[in-house]
Amino acid sequence: MFSVPGVRFLVIVEGINDIGGAEWFSRPEEDVTALDLVGALRQLIDRAHEHGVRVIGGTLTPTGGCTDPGYDSPAGEVKRQAVNAWIRTSRGFDAVVDFDLAVRDPAAPSRMRPEYDSGDHLHPNDAGYAAMADAIEPALFAR
Repeated sequence: MFSVPGVRFLVIVEGINDIGGAEWFSRPEEDVTALDLVGALRQLIDRAHEHGVRVIGGTLTPTGGCTDPGYDSPAGEVKRQAVNAWIRTSRGFDAVVDFDLAVRDPAAPSRMRPEYDSGDHLHPNDAGYAAMADAIEPALFAR
């Protein structure tokens, strides 16, 4: 990506499949910690900055209620919350978009709002993606 001329911004929303995927794909050796995810995010940020690319971090959206193995677990939620806390407070990113806040159910913060849920409790529907898009301030992409 960094070899493409004119790239100025990178939006990173990564980690949910890392949290749930080890169990989902029956690969316990690929289980990650929140620190592993933060380390990977830090590497992406550093590489982008080396190329003069501004990095916008997106928080991880809720997975509560997902029936796919690994995605709705107490341990996974602890990891998701820890990664989101780092994204929000570390100042590692040039800017942050709080996708979690945009789609989570205020009455059940580990779950997506029903009107934004595609039905699998993992992926947003069109209204959910619109809410995520609305959470992005266009000014983040100003020069």
